[in-house]
Amino acid sequence: MLQLVFLVLSFGIVTLFPAAFALQRVLPDAISQDRPSLLRRFFKEFGWAFRRFWLTGIGLYLGGLMLAFGIAFWAYSGGGVRVFALAVLIPLTGMILGIYLSALALLPEADDDTTMKTLFRSANLFLLRHSLPVAGGVIILLTWFALASQLPTLLVVGSGLVPALVGYWLSRVGRTGPKKSSEDVSI
Repeated sequence: MLQLVFLVLSFGIVTLFPAAFALQRVLPDAISQDRPSLLRRFFKEFGWAFRRFWLTGIGLYLGGLMLAFGIAFWAYSGGGVRVFALAVLIPLTGMILGIYLSALALLPEADDDTTMKTLFRSANLFLLRHSLPVAGGVIILLTWFALASQLPTLLVVGSGLVPALVGYWLSRVGRTGPKKSSEDVSI
């Protein structure tokens, strides 16, 4: 049911990422089945996420479109510049997806006064501390996108749930690993 509500709310470009963030904050309760009335909580979390992240959501959406068109353009062009452009765009896309998945992993535990700046900083630190699991999550997400490009009905079934479940898995991986301080992470 949450996936259907997510689909309806995410039809608007402005509401896509707030709906994803709200789904991520409600997902642990849906999995554990601790709380009833998940839809009411989802709409409450959607209001919270919309107030804080609607402008960032538009930026992520437009940036994602530009990256997708840039990769498609350079993949079908010729010349030596093509290799350089793809060598820059493909890792950049993976890094952005990694930060997005890291933010999804942190959202269920985020405070109600979280801003995009604090979420981005926390997601960046999470990405640095748990880079291998996040890279695995990026591979899972890209594999799902490849499958959905061949079978578009998968977008209806899992467009919100697949990234949310990968983020949920990453949040669990982050809890079971050893705790590191910022001195243990090198750039």
